[in-house]
Amino acid sequence: MGHIREYYERILKLQETEWEFIASHFDRRVFAKNETITRQGETEKYLSFVETGIVRFYIPDDENELTFNFCFDKEFTCAYNSFLTQTPSEYELQALTETVVWQISYDDLQKVYAETKAGNYLGRFVSEKLFLQKGKRELSLLKHTAKERYLNLFNEQPDILKFIPLKYVASYIGITPQALSRIRRQIA
Repeated sequence: MGHIREYYERILKLQETEWEFIASHFDRRVFAKNETITRQGETEKYLSFVETGIVRFYIPDDENELTFNFCFDKEFTCAYNSFLTQTPSEYELQALTETVVWQISYDDLQKVYAETKAGNYLGRFVSEKLFLQKGKRELSLLKHTAKERYLNLFNEQPDILKFIPLKYVASYIGITPQALSRIRRQIA
């Protein structure tokens, strides 16, 4: 739980009573490597803080899975669309490594928002951060070539290239694994 508090306190100093109230609503879970965290068609019930591990967001398909996001240590994650609307998810979340998370249910998060000023502020901060990340990704897909997206990824998130299979990296930047191999040979 200490990592969540550190995350929060980079943004806002918490009163001990607020922290105790917030912390009391989180539960620890461990997902095995390759275990599905959220299935397509299920309603996301939990917001998760990744203590350790890597989570992949993808749309399952028999021929071509489409990977569109990753989440690493010390970040919040979930199938946000499903979580916010409490409707079935259109995509899945998968633990790419053993992943330890701290989860808070949708209902408990609403209590934290309603009963603590800090929880409400932090929720808004995290939502705004996710919105900006999503916008940046969309613009990258529209403005940059596959090679530029790969180089940007290499510079901005080198962990992706260290720990994630290249077939997922290729899907993430919107190309085939073969095209990624050509790009990697060009810049080697």
